[in-house]
Amino acid sequence: MKQWLKLIAIALLFYVHIAGLVFDVPRLNILNETIRALYFHVPMWFGMVLLFSISVFYAVKYLRNPSSALDRKVVEYANVGLVFGVLGILTGMLWANYTWGSPWHGDPKQNGAAIALLVYLAYFVLRGSLENEEQRARLSAVYNIFAFAAMIPLIFIIPRMQSSMHPGSGGNPGFNMYDLDSSMRFIFYPAVVGWFLIGLWIVSIRIRIKTVEEKTFELEDGKNP
Repeated sequence: MKQWLKLIAIALLFYVHIAGLVFDVPRLNILNETIRALYFHVPMWFGMVLLFSISVFYAVKYLRNPSSALDRKVVEYANVGLVFGVLGILTGMLWANYTWGSPWHGDPKQNGAAIALLVYLAYFVLRGSLENEEQRARLSAVYNIFAFAAMIPLIFIIPRMQSSMHPGSGGNPGFNMYDLDSSMRFIFYPAVVGWFLIGLWIVSIRIRIKTVEEKTFELEDGKNP
């Protein structure tokens, strides 16, 4: 990852954390100050979806032209995407505790998100259950595509078809429909970009570590036939 992108990621998140906690926010009914969670909860989910999208892109590339380098990318983008998803659920539970009265309200979007993360957890269980490297990479790449296809309706489609208290779901308006002064957008959009760049940065570090580990193992294996 380019050095200037790392600097942008740090600067954006520094700005988001300061502005998100200090700047004024719209005084909306029930939400009040808790609306600041929007700068953390939603961008983490956006980051998760983008990272999973890149993971499934490399999964398709791997199936067309298998290589260990592509397999590493598939795994690490899914890995970091899953971490973003867990953080998204935790920040959402914290937000729900203050606005809905309990961390887990059984909201369709909460349930769908939890199921989607369980589907991706099964992806890593699958990888851990296979010893043959080529078979593991190929089967997990196929499953990765299935997991992504399952995630989209679980998070974006099914909750909109049911009664949900989430903004933009079940007939509820989204933030952009009643946040008329748009003051939050100057923090929200940088937050989305910043969290995504941090995700890419973490992925690049993990890929480098795995590459070094693999080459070290190959060298040691060559010395000890």
